[in-house]
Amino acid sequence: MVVEIKKKESRIQGVVTLDGSKRISNRVLAIQALCKTSFPITHLSSSTDTATFRALLKNNSKVFDAGEGGTTFRFFTALLAMRPGVQILTGSDRMKERPIHPLVNTLNQLGASIEYTEREGFPPLKIGDPDFSASGKREISIEAGLSSQFVSALLMIAPLLPQGLALHLSDEAVSKAYIKMTLGIMSHFGVQAHWTGNTIFVSPQEYRPHAVKIEADWSAASYYFGLAALSSGADLQLNGLMKNSLQGDAVLVEIMRQFGVESTFDRQSLGLKKTKIMLPEKLEIDCTDCPDLVQTFSVVCAGLGVPATFSGVQTLKIKETDRLAALENELGKTGVAAKHIKKDGRDLFFQSGKALLTDDLIFETYGDHRMALALAQLSVLHPVRIKHPEVVKKSYPLFWTDLEKLGFEIKYSG
Repeated sequence: MVVEIKKKESRIQGVVTLDGSKRISNRVLAIQALCKTSFPITHLSSSTDTATFRALLKNNSKVFDAGEGGTTFRFFTALLAMRPGVQILTGSDRMKERPIHPLVNTLNQLGASIEYTEREGFPPLKIGDPDFSASGKREISIEAGLSSQFVSALLMIAPLLPQGLALHLSDEAVSKAYIKMTLGIMSHFGVQAHWTGNTIFVSPQEYRPHAVKIEADWSAASYYFGLAALSSGADLQLNGLMKNSLQGDAVLVEIMRQFGVESTFDRQSLGLKKTKIMLPEKLEIDCTDCPDLVQTFSVVCAGLGVPATFSGVQTLKIKETDRLAALENELGKTGVAAKHIKKDGRDLFFQSGKALLTDDLIFETYGDHRMALALAQLSVLHPVRIKHPEVVKKSYPLFWTDLEKLGFEIKYSG
């Protein structure tokens, strides 16, 4: 299937009510599973990732299939490690290519019983009876440079370990904002932790039930910031966003100001307006704490012709696809030169040139929801065609419908 997105004029105005944050939803669901008493949750994400998470929590078989959900797989590795019995945790073909060994190694040192059923270091996993005894290990190290989700998975089960946990991050942690989000959500349910230097301390505690409303998804909001930046003028209202957000992607507010996108908060909504400014000569962003925004920023820079350098992008190679390679390929179709290199041990992504959009151009998505969502931003400049538009269901099922509400014309073919 191919979707074609058109906009008759490049000015955008309207109101969008954003879905609940997928990241917060899945963390709250994990904590609900660990809590002795249930509690009400409202405004859960409607994403397929969260739907899969909920389905697995109700699963009565011994086989758990996380599909393409990286967060789901990693969180369930820790959740199932706490359960008696033998269970199999598997996922999609792409999931079987995404490393899991830092989390498995750490859980096994704590007393879990996890084996690899196929390739060493990768899913699927066979998870057996744990032995988290009171005399077990409390201080442990984990490689935190591949994914913050490994750290979050451990932190959420930490209060239920007999001695709690002193988790040392043995290398530079990526996406620290997501770890802070996890700790903030744990605090909402009465669990306190202390982060000192490279070690996070969690003492034995119990989660306390507490009603929660999931705030809107800042990652989803990023595509409207991008549309506003690329437009000739914008007046948008995004419902559900909070100024004091737990989500690290709220850095959008400051970064997008460089492209003339001004933000105004009003209770639980955010207003976006586009002002005319001189574009930056170049953009340099450290995305270590907001890697899911790289595609958004990259496409905006391509559309405006702003040269850019992104650092902190090492985790993008092991997402739903190799996102850096995907950006190189798809931006290359528009004449934008993009390149991922290693320099002084750091992963960097460079790009230069302005996107030339033509009627015969069709973008690939590589099975990655964020490729489709980010590339759609270019439709405010020129009609855009994107293959496999259904991939957005992973995080933002109503995206194409919400674009129609803003005056975009959406047509499907194939």
